Amino acid sequence: MKTQKVSIIVAMDEKGGIGKNDRIPWHIKADLIRLRDTTKGHFVILGRSSYESMAGYYDKSGKPMPAREYIVVTTNPDFKSSRDNTFAATSIDAALKRAQKSGEKEIFVIGGEKIFKQFLPLASRLYLTRVKGSFDCDTFFPDYLGFKKVISSEKDSDEGIDFTYKVLERV
Repeated sequence: MKTQKVSIIVAMDEKGGIGKNDRIPWHIKADLIRLRDTTKGHFVILGRSSYESMAGYYDKSGKPMPAREYIVVTTNPDFKSSRDNTFAATSIDAALKRAQKSGEKEIFVIGGEKIFKQFLPLASRLYLTRVKGSFDCDTFFPDYLGFKKVISSEKDSDEGIDFTYKVLERV
């Protein structure tokens, strides 16, 4: 079986904050569109709280969730979703095995904090949005110093918030 690239997609503030009360503390439509477009049609791994927050947004909008499949890492073996393209995994190993069966070239990990910590050593690429400013966060992204090779970088502003979007690879 061919090994796929594990990539992490994250948006964080200047202090590494990624969320507060299972919500993103800023709204940057351009970044959400980039997340959707990057993961569309791919396998996505995320934690249960992140999944429930994301699914709630899509339930309100009436739009389908864009990934080909969502693999929710949860300690609850009875977790079920009403969506046909969502599956539970009780460990990161189980999540990776399910994703690897797909034959995808790149698997995306999109949060939250505990999932990022577990997958960061396995990741070779980081899609990073650095949001200017410091927000009131209770969850943070771990140290990512190993990702030094800059593939691309662009500054932007949306919804009155400045940010830099970078694609980094591990060296």
